[in-house]
Amino acid sequence: MDYKDAGVDVEAGRAFVTQIRNLVHSTFRPEVLGGLGGFSGYFQLPTGLQEPVLVSGTDGVGTKLKIAHTLNIHDTVGVDLVAMCVNDVLTSGAEPLFFLDYLATGKLKKEQLTQVVAGIASGCKQAGCALLGGETAEMPGFYQTGEYDLAGFCVGVVEKSQLLDGSQVQVADVAIALSSAGVHSNGYSLVRKIISDHGFAWDQRPELLGGKTLGETFLTPTRIYVKPVLAARQAGLEIHGMAHITGGGLPENLPRCLGQGQAIKIDTDSWSIPPVFQWLAETGSVSPQAMYNTFNMGIGFVLLVPPQQVQPAVDHFESQNIATYVIGEVISGSGELLGLPE
Repeated sequence: MDYKDAGVDVEAGRAFVTQIRNLVHSTFRPEVLGGLGGFSGYFQLPTGLQEPVLVSGTDGVGTKLKIAHTLNIHDTVGVDLVAMCVNDVLTSGAEPLFFLDYLATGKLKKEQLTQVVAGIASGCKQAGCALLGGETAEMPGFYQTGEYDLAGFCVGVVEKSQLLDGSQVQVADVAIALSSAGVHSNGYSLVRKIISDHGFAWDQRPELLGGKTLGETFLTPTRIYVKPVLAARQAGLEIHGMAHITGGGLPENLPRCLGQGQAIKIDTDSWSIPPVFQWLAETGSVSPQAMYNTFNMGIGFVLLVPPQQVQPAVDHFESQNIATYVIGEVISGSGELLGLPE
């Protein structure tokens, strides 16, 4: 017997690394030292920083992967993986520098996993960070053949004086919301249950979804906000806080960027909620409270800016083709989010 008899094809693994080499190299920044294939990745800190602070984040894609497996579409979930990490790191004001992935599968299928890595490379390019390396684990008996799981890890850097940690936020700061690209990567256990319980097929086209299939709608990748937000800061836009709206929606994530003794009040009529959320609520008979506690409801990222910066912020992000809304303001309080449906 050998390792291949046990279900692990070492030669296929080597061939896979060769196949993805160009995808990985296409993401490299000037600070990357060396290439793919070593035990570690090397990255030199950018020059010109006085007090660099490294910022790290890790995340996965969750059960959205089940839809990719079912539909045999694998070139979007890699973008989700990168987005979930780099958008988190961005909230501190940091520029993502490099990314690593962990990919585990029951049986290594080169074409399938090359699509996944192509998505990861695309996400890294959108975020301006290098895909520095990763790990592919073939684990027969642990995952079903044809299925895989993903985890991602990102490191960014910010000048210490520019680090956002909640202390910069002031009462009367205004909440500027950047639109999501849809459901992003959270709430998919509920999405899948609604679709399964009501007997929908992934190729169906509900009228509310404007001609798109359910598969296309729910595999739309997470929007990456890195370049527009960093460009805003570099242009002199004063930003006091930022929140990435992920699992737990606005109620869980928006208060996380506040300072002590602060709360935030929003107006849920101030932005356009995309039809996909109406479809989920109506089809699954999901209450408004549950919708806001599970999904992003059309808002993927929020910035807190002083009142005089509101119009410049809106103009900047609208020029980047991101629908932008003024949704509320910071008030005195104890970390609560006010204004949601009761």
